[in-house]
Amino acid sequence: MPGRIEGIFVATECMDPLESMSEVQALPGRGLSGDRYCSEFGVRSDPDRQITLIEAEAIESAARDTGSDFSAGRSRRNLVTRHIRLLDLIGCRFTVGPVTLRGIRDCTPCGHLAKLTGCDATGALYRRGGLRAEVLTEGMIRVGDTVARCR
Repeated sequence: MPGRIEGIFVATECMDPLESMSEVQALPGRGLSGDRYCSEFGVRSDPDRQITLIEAEAIESAARDTGSDFSAGRSRRNLVTRHIRLLDLIGCRFTVGPVTLRGIRDCTPCGHLAKLTGCDATGALYRRGGLRAEVLTEGMIRVGDTVARCR
């Protein structure tokens, strides 16, 4: 079964709650239109911060393990996937619908996540905190899009 996008989330400012979207424009070298990291200035243009992904299975596990309301939007990640192991995409090109991304490194949960959510899921998300990726091509990402490693 191929990987799929289950959720899309953006926030205009760093501390703002994430807003659920049905689709979003990916911009090469910048990130997702309307998101807090989609900027041409400073640290925000770093490929490491353009887009983040997390597995729905990891979110569900963290919610069970912590007994808290740790839902997809509270993970602070842009894209929620299902049926694909994201850490396997580090150093690889992969597609999300028509958009090509490059996996950069794992997105380790931190104290900032705990501060914003009120839930310390650091232990529950160890090696499952998600993936940081670079946007290589432009296009619309939609809920339901396939996620696949490039050959």
